Amino acid sequence: CSAGAGAGGETGDGPDVLRVLAGSEVKDLEPMLRNSGVKVRISYTGTLDGAEQVARGDADGSYDAVWFSSNRYLSLIDGAKGRLSTETRIMSSPVLLGLRTAKARELGWEGRPVSWQQIAAAARQGRFTFGMTNPASSNSGFSALVGVAAALSDAGEALSPEQVATVTPKLKEFFSAQRLTSGSSGWLAEAYARDGGVDGLVNYESVLLGVKGLSLIYPSDGVVTADYPLTLLASATPEKRELYGRLTSWLRAPDTQRQIMTTTHRRPAVPQVRPGPEFGTAPLLELPFPNRRSTADGLITAYLDEARVPSRALFVLDVSGSMEGDRIENLRRALVTLTGADTSASGTFSRFRDRENVVMIPFSGSAGQPRSFTLPESDPQPVLDEIKAYAQGLRTGGGTAIFDGLRTAYQQAATADDGRYTSVVLMTDGENTDGISYDDFAAFYRALPDERRRTRTFVVLFGDSDVEEMRRVATLTGGAVFDARDGSLAAAFKEIRGYQ
Repeated sequence: CSAGAGAGGETGDGPDVLRVLAGSEVKDLEPMLRNSGVKVRISYTGTLDGAEQVARGDADGSYDAVWFSSNRYLSLIDGAKGRLSTETRIMSSPVLLGLRTAKARELGWEGRPVSWQQIAAAARQGRFTFGMTNPASSNSGFSALVGVAAALSDAGEALSPEQVATVTPKLKEFFSAQRLTSGSSGWLAEAYARDGGVDGLVNYESVLLGVKGLSLIYPSDGVVTADYPLTLLASATPEKRELYGRLTSWLRAPDTQRQIMTTTHRRPAVPQVRPGPEFGTAPLLELPFPNRRSTADGLITAYLDEARVPSRALFVLDVSGSMEGDRIENLRRALVTLTGADTSASGTFSRFRDRENVVMIPFSGSAGQPRSFTLPESDPQPVLDEIKAYAQGLRTGGGTAIFDGLRTAYQQAATADDGRYTSVVLMTDGENTDGISYDDFAAFYRALPDERRRTRTFVVLFGDSDVEEMRRVATLTGGAVFDARDGSLAAAFKEIRGYQ
């Protein structure tokens, strides 16, 4: 999570401030909210984490409203509906496929009706590749998964657990074309723009319209649409209810709706504002959404453990002398969390997955011996226990050879060409003191073949990390930086799992 500033002016939690728990998807509206006449403080969280927080009642008293791209998953959690009050739809955006225009023409799809069934057939035949966010951490990925599953199942109604099992082989064929993943829709688009090595993206229409060179495919058999409901919590005070009413009235005013449409590429929610020509004229059929949480969770599990291309996660771990004490204990605890110790929904989905290859590379004054763990397709617990024992056995001492460890990770990735989606996690609490320098590593990285340079490094800032140098690593490799210096290392690791 990251706390936002006062989008409507000042920060604070006074009676004149509306406190909103939101998904990162609405962050692009913050500049506009400063003109709303209402002071708004927004705090951001992942969709599943936020939904569970609301359902447990943890949001009561801390927030007055929630603003996710959809309340569908939230409404499936026991006890959640009773904690919600007024729900106001602000805008909408369907989840679609966007392809490079040349690829869309090659497939004969430009300007023609195409179904998810046809898209899945082309994916199975290897005729295109795409990127999509992780359904366990991003609503665009979850909506895409629900839409594709509903379309391929031919159910005509909300999926049942039995239908999830039946449609999973078809999902595996569809997701065989996925070559890029992400924990957020915005980062996915950025990675694609940096030459993500794929032909297109499955993402919100609003995101796809902001990416140059894409032709949007509107599936004729239906979509799942985000409707961005700003929702008042039942625990909100009368004063906060009045602020909510003022804010939603401003957001749904025609002038504001037009501004939302032109600046964020989302469709207006009021009939007085006609959608612009960029949205096309194709009718949108809304596909059915699961009506039970067990079905939704089963669908996410099927994607992670069976349908998606299996991943390889290389963890480059600082075990230098400066990690002694609380720091190494925090590292052990964070890794153990990923073996299944966190039993929340978001924690369960972020654990190491079936079929995944996990490689641990400790470093101190030099790079240590890599240790590889591959989880089987069924009964992964024995391997998870091995990873847990390895994490608990980490010991500290010596200098800090960050870039020796990082180079070893890329060398390890190069030795296993088995079609996995590969990423690197670098965790360090200090500055490089031993081994090769950043410049040496950068030269090594740039000399790698194009395909190897698509292995991204996600850096976790911890302790006394050299922030500028670590940001350079993330930028060089097309990765991202996660700051755990003032927060939980386990939470940072869990967030990164959405990108692996």
